[in-house]
Amino acid sequence: MSADAGTFAAVGFALYAAHMVGGHWVQREREALGKGAAGWSGRYLAARHVASLTAVKVLFLAAVWLVFGLSLAPFAVVVGLVVDALSHWWADRRHTLARLARRTGKGGWWDHDPQAPYLLDQSWHTGWLFVAALIVTGVTS
Repeated sequence: MSADAGTFAAVGFALYAAHMVGGHWVQREREALGKGAAGWSGRYLAARHVASLTAVKVLFLAAVWLVFGLSLAPFAVVVGLVVDALSHWWADRRHTLARLARRTGKGGWWDHDPQAPYLLDQSWHTGWLFVAALIVTGVTS
């Protein structure tokens, strides 16, 4: 059984708002600058960023759940957040997203426009937030 469009909209906006707050205000400077580094240091900083970002998303989802009395299946919420977290970590390692940009014909833009990496990163995350919202609201208990 699927949730209604209003639930999807509330969950989707909560995830997007949390993404923006968690990614720009909560993320520590060290994480922002080091999460793309090679080796375990970069992996750790990316994981730490994703953990705090996911915590913000849990808080924002809890707020819309409480305010609007949404019917969300806990398993679906967990799966949606895990999918989002994994996709976020993958992209934030940076070399992965750069490789994807090159394979999809966006390498020149990536290399020559200083805004391209950020724009492609954010659009990647937004696309996966959409998927996460579908997962969170598509399964009810």
